[in-house]
Amino acid sequence: MIRSKILDDAGFCIIHDRAEAYGSARVSFDAIAQVWAALDQARGDRPRGAEDVAAFMIAVKLVRASTNPSHVDSWVDIAGFAALGGEIATEGGVA
Repeated sequence: MIRSKILDDAGFCIIHDRAEAYGSARVSFDAIAQVWAALDQARGDRPRGAEDVAAFMIAVKLVRASTNPSHVDSWVDIAGFAALGGEIATEGGVA
């Protein structure tokens, strides 16, 4: 795939698909920033780890699910990130 095609595809996604599914990027990004700030506050001085990345990704998907609750992809992704984060946090415990 050539770079111009990749950029064309990305442009279509953010202008059409994502905007139609989730609305204003500014509103979503502001909401995500607020949730991330709360997660940072709750984490305290503990360094951010891989399990925190899962929580931050869940936060992104929660904002998207709040914007468009009928878009099932967000709910599926939340479940997936929760499973991955839980596995990482418990050092790959029994599945």
